[in-house]
Amino acid sequence: MSDGTATAEDLDVRLEKHRVELTGYCYRMLGSSFEAEDAVQDTLVRAWRSYDKFEGRSSMRSWLYRIATNVCLDMLSAGNKRARPMDLTESTPLTQAALNPRPDHTWLEPMPDARVLPVVEDPAEAAVAKESVRLAFMATLQQLPPKQRAVLILREVLAWKASEVAELLGTTVASVNSALQRARATLAESDGAAARAATSDPLDEEQQKLLERYVAAFEGYDMTALTALLHEDAVMTMPPFDLWLSGPEDITGFMTTLGAPCANSHLVPVAVNGLPGFAQYKPDPEKGGYTAWAVQVLETSEGRITGFHCFLDTQRWFPLFGLPLDLEGDADKTE
Repeated sequence: MSDGTATAEDLDVRLEKHRVELTGYCYRMLGSSFEAEDAVQDTLVRAWRSYDKFEGRSSMRSWLYRIATNVCLDMLSAGNKRARPMDLTESTPLTQAALNPRPDHTWLEPMPDARVLPVVEDPAEAAVAKESVRLAFMATLQQLPPKQRAVLILREVLAWKASEVAELLGTTVASVNSALQRARATLAESDGAAARAATSDPLDEEQQKLLERYVAAFEGYDMTALTALLHEDAVMTMPPFDLWLSGPEDITGFMTTLGAPCANSHLVPVAVNGLPGFAQYKPDPEKGGYTAWAVQVLETSEGRITGFHCFLDTQRWFPLFGLPLDLEGDADKTE
């Protein structure tokens, strides 16, 4: 092997070790799992091609974040803001429920924890990282202008100094501080900042029991048991549909009408957006066994479920989580 090849392999390794944290950064910036991964790939390709121009005046990490920021800002120049259903419409009474899909680029997308949360030893740092990818906080981030978004993430989530952020963005410390102040004001006005801390971290014993009760209620399709677990203001969303429901009565009412085919489903735990979640497989009456139906993301507070978010595009989400689209098993179980 030539020295050049060895150097290339070494550079690959050095770049690759930043992939997870860069994906987390791009995901917070873009609100899209797949766009984030595309942005990181673009970042690493640009870094590879221009490495001979990297003079080491900053760390490789800072250099990569500068490239990633520029990639994300370019991608955000079209002005699209990803959102949750409740950011776009009023809740729909069950009697008027209709499943109207919107294009993929409308929605804030789910993301496996392992793809965006680097392993860190500091529990406080890990908690901040988890909070910053939760759906409510992510939705608030998407409301910020792109450069404010970058400043907030770099300063508040990644704990960069104002001078470091100013250098990265090619601006002044005063400009960075001003952008941070405006971003904080937007967060304070939204419900996202409060909702960000809705789920205990890590899963404590009480919350673990809540999740066990949820699995039993959902798999058994026991609406009485499920109602007891839902907060009175709980919401249910189902992207790509813009419908969202509020309150246990409408949620369970939907599940026993339009959602009735989900009875006797099987749930597989997943770690998603810093929150507890499940891959839902519903019975497949044609082939037998179970077929992928949704990635569920749960928000909880004070022993109740406050958010029940079902991402239904299984052809995209299940492979992202490394999950099969079909499971063998007896799908004709009885309660």
